[in-house]
Amino acid sequence: MNRKVATFCAFLLMLIASFMVFNKSKNIYTSTFAFAEEQSSTEKTVYLTFDDGPSDRVTPKILDVLFKENVKATFFIIGKQAETRKSLLKRIYDEGHSIAVHSYTHEYKDIYSSPDALLNDIDKCNKLIKEVTGEYSNLYRFPGGSYGLSEELIRAVCGHGFRYVDWNASTRDAEIWQPTPYQLYRSAISSSADINNVVLLAHDSTTRSTTAQALGDIIRYYKQNGYTFSQF
Repeated sequence: MNRKVATFCAFLLMLIASFMVFNKSKNIYTSTFAFAEEQSSTEKTVYLTFDDGPSDRVTPKILDVLFKENVKATFFIIGKQAETRKSLLKRIYDEGHSIAVHSYTHEYKDIYSSPDALLNDIDKCNKLIKEVTGEYSNLYRFPGGSYGLSEELIRAVCGHGFRYVDWNASTRDAEIWQPTPYQLYRSAISSSADINNVVLLAHDSTTRSTTAQALGDIIRYYKQNGYTFSQF
C-alpha cells in the first residue's frame, strides 16, 4: 500500500470513528439544545420554565399572568411540594401547561448518591404526576442542572426513558438576595441576549413572589422582540 492510500485510509477510519462516537452520544443524551436543533436557526422561540413548585403563594399568581398573556409554560415540580397541592397541580395541567419531573425531595445528597436513588426519586415524583393528570411525564430537569454531574447519572436518566432539559438563560431569582421585579426582568433579558431559542429558568417556590411580579414584563419584552412561546 502506497503512502497516499495509507493516509487516505487512516483519515477514513478516523472519520468513521468520529461519526460513531457522535451518534452514540446523540442517542444517550437529550438535552435542552437537542430541542433547539428542531427549530430553524432564525426562528425566535422562548420556553418559560418554572422549578421547585408548586406553591400556594406564587404558583397561582404565575398562572394568572400566563393566562392573561395567553402563554404556555413548563413546570418542573417537586413531588413533596405537590403532595398537598394536587388541586394546584391539576390547575396547571387543565390550563394547558406542561408538567415535568424535577425531583421528589430535591435533596442533592440523597438523590445523587447513586443511579438507583436518582431513579427512585424520579419515579416517586412521576407517580404523583400520573395520579393527578392521568399521564406520566418523560421530561426531567436535574436539580442544579446537568452540568458537572457524572456520566453514570445522566446515562441512567436517559436509559430510563427520560429527556432532560437544562437552560440557557435565567431570571436569577434563586441567586439574587431579595430581588426586585426589575432585577429579575433585567437578568432575563441580558442572559438571553442574541439567543434565538431561549430556555428561561425561573422558580415558583413560595419565596419567589417577585418572579410573578416580573413575569408580565418579561413576557411582553419577548413578544415585542418577535419571539413566539412554546412548551416542552
